[in-house]
Amino acid sequence: MPARTLMVQGTASHVGKSVLVAAFCRLFHRQGLRVAPFKAQNMSNNSFVTPDGKEIGRAQAVQAAACRLPPRADFNPVLIKPSGELQAQLVVNGEVAGTLEASDFGRVRRDYASVVEQAFARLAEEFDLVVLEGAGSPAEVNLRGIDIVNMHMAKVARAPVVLVGDIDRGGVLAALVGTMALLAPEERRHVRGFLVNKFRGDRDLLTPGLRVVEERTGVPCLGVLPFWRAMSVPQEDALEWDALSPTPTERADAVAIGVADVPCISNFTDMEPLARECDVRLLRVTGPTSEPLDALIFPGTKQTAQALRFVRERRIDDVARRVQAGGGTILGVCGGYQLLGRRILDPDGVESPETVLEGLGLLDVVTSFARSKVTVQVSGIHKPSGCPIEGYEVHMGRTVVGERVSRLFEVQGRDEGSLRAEGAVSADGRVMGTYIHGAFDAPLFRRWFLNEVRATRGWKALDPRPEPSLDQRLDQLADFVALHVDIPRIAAIATRDRFL
Repeated sequence: MPARTLMVQGTASHVGKSVLVAAFCRLFHRQGLRVAPFKAQNMSNNSFVTPDGKEIGRAQAVQAAACRLPPRADFNPVLIKPSGELQAQLVVNGEVAGTLEASDFGRVRRDYASVVEQAFARLAEEFDLVVLEGAGSPAEVNLRGIDIVNMHMAKVARAPVVLVGDIDRGGVLAALVGTMALLAPEERRHVRGFLVNKFRGDRDLLTPGLRVVEERTGVPCLGVLPFWRAMSVPQEDALEWDALSPTPTERADAVAIGVADVPCISNFTDMEPLARECDVRLLRVTGPTSEPLDALIFPGTKQTAQALRFVRERRIDDVARRVQAGGGTILGVCGGYQLLGRRILDPDGVESPETVLEGLGLLDVVTSFARSKVTVQVSGIHKPSGCPIEGYEVHMGRTVVGERVSRLFEVQGRDEGSLRAEGAVSADGRVMGTYIHGAFDAPLFRRWFLNEVRATRGWKALDPRPEPSLDQRLDQLADFVALHVDIPRIAAIATRDRFL
């Protein structure tokens, strides 16, 4: 029998759809069901690599973990990775399928609707329940004809929909009523209830408004979730800079780590483990700053050439040299690693019409772009400390190191027969670059890095703090959601409401 379905859609982007899908996946998994997540189309530069080398959205990898499943391409068959205002890289079934232009966004439905439906069908045959996630808002009527991820997918999956609104942004009651008003009649019949997310204050003050929404929409409120500042489950895509300091530290010995806010940042989740440390202040760097920095990180970017120009135009390169001159640490991850080098070569115009770009010259490495993409999970050790690390690589460029640097890691991919050298570190150990995303998830390496930064200030090293695993954090999330959402009613909706 094909799987039952439940779909979470939202009144807008970033209302909490991804996190709620993860919570529902874990809650139903704990009930003994075989559960899988599904998002037909994701637009995000926060990606993840599956064990077989496919690329999917990071949120679907977290949702897979909530189901205690390894991630797979079927969970997110279409991934759109923006590389500018009007262009994006298109990833289908985990592999690059070319470039997508904003002027032809309808190409996704036209060319890949069958791919999406086949991925869903495979999951529906294998699992008891598929929890689907929408994108943005289903009320974007200008996109109805090319929609592949919201109500189109609800119809394909015959899924009941729970609509989520974010009250922290304001206007949630109007957003819920307005969304329902803009849906077509055959779409409205899929919506079986709504949730209000990120509430602060007295619930009694909200109740009359909820009753009005119920009357206007004809569907019940299934829960009100309080704002949870302690949320530590990886988020989906946009740069939630405010979320980088969920517990602001008042320690006098907190290290100040700047993060360069370059265009098209990718895998920003690399910074989240640092934000959870008690002795770290993460600071957004958009240009020259009077703030003394102990370290500066150049994160991944989907557009290295554009990011390099941005860094120079905004004089963030001057900030890097000031940090370096003061004995601080510079780290580049993926695209950030590439721009730290001497040159970037792009003879085939993969990222830029300029075939040769001069890098920042902080590391003795040269990067060449190629059309084939590297996507691989890796594990290994950090050479200077011996700390174990795990993570993944996802990049277009290949980097060759010079004589004035040492290797940063020794790693091994799934199908690689032996360890290989990866990354680079300057002779004084203060400038580092790596392609590995997720290295800071390793507590020992993360603490080593922070203690090296602390040492430049003459501060004593700290021991790694015990922290819950992702699996434990997903359990905490599920428990939190179960306290505030009518889970039995949602389970009944998923079991009973199947659309023919």
